[in-house]
Amino acid sequence: MVAAGPDMGSKKRKRDGAGNSDDEDPVKGPSNTDTSIGIGQTLSRLQSTNGPTSDTESAAQAQNRDDVPSKRPTKKRGIDGEKTKYPQLTYVEGKLQSSIRIADLQNLLLYCFADGIAPQWISIKHSPRVRKIVVLMVPGLELGMFDGTIPLQAPKGDKVDTDAPEQEGAMDTEETEQEPRQADFQRWKQGLPPQDRSSQFNPRALSRDSLPEPLHPLAELFPHVWPVKAPGDSKYNRVHSPLQAILLSALPKNKESNGSKGPKQAKMDKSFQPKRTPITNFISTLEDLRENDYPLHPALFATESEKADLAENRKRLGQSAEHGWVNTNVNSLEEGNVPEAEIQQGSMTAGREVLAMDCEMCVTEGGNSELTRISLIRWDGEVVLDELVKPQLPVIDYLTRFSGITKEKLDPVTTTLADIQQKLLSILTPRTILVGHSLNSDLTALKLTHPFIVDTTFIYPHPRGPPLKCSLKWLCQKYLGKEIQKSQTGHDSIEDSVAVLDLVKQKCEKGERWGTSEASNESIFKRLARSARPGKSATGNDTGRTGAVVDWGSPERGFGSQATVAIGCSDDEEIAQGISSVVNGDASNASIPGDGVDFTWGRMRELEMHRGWCNRMPDPNKANESTTLIPPPEETTPTTGPTSTGDLQGLSDMVARTTSNIRRVYDSLPPCTLFVVYSGTGDPREVSRLQAMHKTFRDEYQSRKPWDELSVKWTDTEEQALKKACERARAGCGFMCVK
Repeated sequence: MVAAGPDMGSKKRKRDGAGNSDDEDPVKGPSNTDTSIGIGQTLSRLQSTNGPTSDTESAAQAQNRDDVPSKRPTKKRGIDGEKTKYPQLTYVEGKLQSSIRIADLQNLLLYCFADGIAPQWISIKHSPRVRKIVVLMVPGLELGMFDGTIPLQAPKGDKVDTDAPEQEGAMDTEETEQEPRQADFQRWKQGLPPQDRSSQFNPRALSRDSLPEPLHPLAELFPHVWPVKAPGDSKYNRVHSPLQAILLSALPKNKESNGSKGPKQAKMDKSFQPKRTPITNFISTLEDLRENDYPLHPALFATESEKADLAENRKRLGQSAEHGWVNTNVNSLEEGNVPEAEIQQGSMTAGREVLAMDCEMCVTEGGNSELTRISLIRWDGEVVLDELVKPQLPVIDYLTRFSGITKEKLDPVTTTLADIQQKLLSILTPRTILVGHSLNSDLTALKLTHPFIVDTTFIYPHPRGPPLKCSLKWLCQKYLGKEIQKSQTGHDSIEDSVAVLDLVKQKCEKGERWGTSEASNESIFKRLARSARPGKSATGNDTGRTGAVVDWGSPERGFGSQATVAIGCSDDEEIAQGISSVVNGDASNASIPGDGVDFTWGRMRELEMHRGWCNRMPDPNKANESTTLIPPPEETTPTTGPTSTGDLQGLSDMVARTTSNIRRVYDSLPPCTLFVVYSGTGDPREVSRLQAMHKTFRDEYQSRKPWDELSVKWTDTEEQALKKACERARAGCGFMCVK
């Protein structure tokens, strides 16, 4: 039996440099167990068994054969006519205390090819001998396919039960998730330690005999299937991108400290190229405004029927004219366009008038939030409007600690909200762009809508993603290097407006990438490019690692923009062919290095589309945007498996097609290639359904609609259902081997 190598459990860096730090470690800790059968040993048995053993023989079958001697693997093998130490993957059973994460897969490849820290959840011997790494994302694969929870073929002589027994299976899974917590609580009350359940996180052996036929190719390639958890936020019930978890890497930590509290001021990486960008590129989309609860202007909608639906919805939400709301005088989005002849070359404002807005509020009778001050600042710093406003209802809290407004200041004021609205209607034109920080609350207090919005919480997103938002004070410290809101008498809306304007100007000066996750992260392709390949190049100089993205659509406009090569495809067969080309080299494509790239990331999508997990596909003309599938997948309530014979056969055929394409990728790889397949996420549909339900409830509830009249009621039951749906959606699977 092969135990973990000397690097198991070590936190020592393999090479100098900074590695990724993770919030959660899947490793339980040191273990004396050395009786498990690891991936590296399984592969070595295939290679050292007496008699002919084909490359396609099942690793799990070899593991279970009685005639396989228990001996250490051969240290050297012949590769391209030369003896070389062969890379080996080994894990020790019982080490894992949670599912491994997609970030752990990234750490594994960074350890092999860059300056990453040695992983603790698996040992890889002779890692410098890994010649290529291929990571393939295949959404739609699930652990349930490998334990029978999700059937892929009907038992012989039996019919598929159409009464959805899978729902019972799903309930069993949910109960299983709750039982350990309840059991631990009971043991805690008795003064006993929690039960050791580390074995449930261990990879599961794959065997052809125990798997349905569509999965046989995976059993022939990989000895185990691993539970792999997608990134997410349990507090806010969010599932984060499984692409970013692999393709974005944390920047090396700066050892220098600014010696003060708060965020360290952002600095441009050497590889960062500022790109002067007009402010019109940052105008919020309709989806952005909807997602962040903005009151919507009619000009955002193209057809009369859409505008009528908006009017009806706003009336229901208490945002109509009869409720005191007004819309700026913009009939269509096209009215905001400025002729090219009127735009000064290189202008950041693109001929538009830019006004920064900030408002202060108080609390009035009934717990309402009403306007007490409004400030407007022009792009050049000129104050356009700065007035105090008399609330309509008696004030019960002036919020002086936040707004600086006091009773003494407001008592002599006679200006009303209606007066301010009329002034704004004369100031805001179709060519005006309003900028602010969480401007939706200001517009709600003003009872005003405008279609052209730039929100600093959008263009400087929170590092952990929505719904989290960075505070204006934090953004100013991070990107402007200055302190605001230091007064003991509250905020100053003029100061806040100027700060917002400065942030927007900086964004326009440095480009779309500035202030995004790329400010604290970098493309993994850039990180690999800084790591020299073993040996010398033809010119005698060390060369960095090369990389490729092979994906549907136009990956060169998205994550593939930083890769050496980006190949766009339209089906999974093209994906398999594209990976073969970039890994081995392709004389017909001059962008591919002659000996192929070192690292390749690809994605197959036919299975996720067949299962209805995805209803949008990459837009070939826009980076990281998508278009609706035509026809769209059938909208069904997600289950753990098919509910009819036809569904079962269709899923079985698509899984067989997908695993066949995975096999094609494996067959095309050269020796000493680390091959990793991961699913990304589980079924996301229930999460989407519940999140949409929550948004509807929030909209109706905020409109002060009586509880009995709400079309959707959101209680702790729905909240817990969303939490469970997110956990299920984050549950994926993965496979790995060295060819």
